[in-house]
Amino acid sequence: MLDFDFDYEEMGVDPAWNTAVPDWEERILEGRSLIPDLPLFDAVAEKALRIFKRLKVPDLPGTPTFGEICEDWVLDFVRVIFGSYDPETKRRMLREFFLLVPKKNGKSAISAGIIVTAAIMNERPQAELLLIAPTQKIAGIAFKTARGIIALDDNLKKLFKTQDHQKQITHLVTEAVIMILSADGDVVTGSKGCYILVDETHVLGSKHKAPEIFIELRGGLKSRPEGFFLQITTQSKERPVGQFEMELQTARAVRDGEIRLPMLAVMYELPREMVEKEKWRDPRTWNLINPNLGHSVFLEDLINDLRKAEREGPEAVALFASQHLNVEIGIGMNTGRWVGVDYWEKATKPITLETIMATPDVCVVGVDGGGLDALLGLGVMGRHKDTKVWQHWGKAWADRDVLTLRKSIKPELEALEKEGELTLVDNLEDEAIPEIVDICLQLEAAGLLPDEDGIGMDPEGVAKIVDALIEAGFSIEDIRAISQGYKLNAAIKSTPVKLKNGSMIHGGQRIMSWCVGNAKTESRGNAVIVTKAQSGTAKIDPLMALFNCVQLMSWNPVAANGSTVTIPDDYEVA
Repeated sequence: MLDFDFDYEEMGVDPAWNTAVPDWEERILEGRSLIPDLPLFDAVAEKALRIFKRLKVPDLPGTPTFGEICEDWVLDFVRVIFGSYDPETKRRMLREFFLLVPKKNGKSAISAGIIVTAAIMNERPQAELLLIAPTQKIAGIAFKTARGIIALDDNLKKLFKTQDHQKQITHLVTEAVIMILSADGDVVTGSKGCYILVDETHVLGSKHKAPEIFIELRGGLKSRPEGFFLQITTQSKERPVGQFEMELQTARAVRDGEIRLPMLAVMYELPREMVEKEKWRDPRTWNLINPNLGHSVFLEDLINDLRKAEREGPEAVALFASQHLNVEIGIGMNTGRWVGVDYWEKATKPITLETIMATPDVCVVGVDGGGLDALLGLGVMGRHKDTKVWQHWGKAWADRDVLTLRKSIKPELEALEKEGELTLVDNLEDEAIPEIVDICLQLEAAGLLPDEDGIGMDPEGVAKIVDALIEAGFSIEDIRAISQGYKLNAAIKSTPVKLKNGSMIHGGQRIMSWCVGNAKTESRGNAVIVTKAQSGTAKIDPLMALFNCVQLMSWNPVAANGSTVTIPDDYEVA
């Protein structure tokens, strides 16, 4: 082991370049800058700012300059990006920048202006400047904007050559190339990007290949110390997942001072308490997170958009809030959603399997299984001995092959594994089923299961689980087949009622929130059903296990108050 004499805490980032803004909530409420005081290299910063302010915006009437239309927050941000470059050491003190700002605050135009400014300021021969747009269409718009900026300046027309068919712009002196790429395609193959700008990270970051792409992008920067990686994005239209969730968490951690990195995070979002109390519904708060309000986005338009969304329903309101107010979505917004989604989050309490087992007069277990591309879901529900409130906890298992069979949800599955709420196994029969049996045995040994019908499951595809339970000492009377489809209608309809009135609560587990958000319904006669077919590749198995629990608990079971199972001597309870 090599012995280096250094202070780990002080390595990596010069203390003078600490970008933490622990008072960001006060700053945003008072309308102050979200950028801390930093020892910028003024000559470089001012030169870049002069260039940026001189550029003309091609898609606005009269083609005004950025200097004429941009608010101070934009100019301050541009100044920090370029002013963090040390012209003597040829190194940038801040390597990454993260800007979270709602729609219609000029993100696309700002992105194009910054990438052109970077191409002019660049000193590296044949440097690559990547502007990654969320879709092919927006990539085309970004290229058109960058090309228009150059076309409106006689000096820049002599300095750059545009190649429309490739969406590239080449600097004729340094041979540096601006490349406009799309997140729709394979945007990175051996990236050599020196200056990288990702527009709408939530789109690229939600793709299953995003972790590899971001590693490639950052890897290319390591040998280009003058470069930067800039992300400009709104909130996700659904709950943040995958790489975008990680980027968001890292940016917040840097802003809050939880981690020190050579990164600046400027995030226009309301304090968490205001979001939880839905203060974002008050138009008087909108100027706090829309820095361009009154310029590129207008209050009356937002008010009318919210009115329209409220008429269309909760999904439309959530979409409005995420895109125009940067409100992070807690649960997905799928069409035909299960109505319980509207009450799920408010029914959250600090509940674990242990707390459920410590307070009930009876418990029931629900199981729902699938194949190699599905989850094996388990639910435990206890009825509190004093309040009679139903308390729920869930878990799931999956064969590792699901990561390749369902690549679209791989990032979420990996995140659930980290949370400990999903266990990935090589063999469901050998690894998952014994865990389910162990939990049932713990409940039975504590006298918490009813004499009959304490374990309920979809009768399809559960033969191995039933066999394992019987082998462990349970009788066939302990296991109840719960009919699915329209026969589960009572549980599907009664669960939202109980969530709303507080007679059912849960632990706020990520896996359950994900499944609740995935659930889609369809009408069948007088019944409302939730099916896996309707929910597509997104998984709902733990939610179906919850419905099985609700069905069992609705029959008002009574605990045996003493184990009725003869447990084999050689069977070990976990």
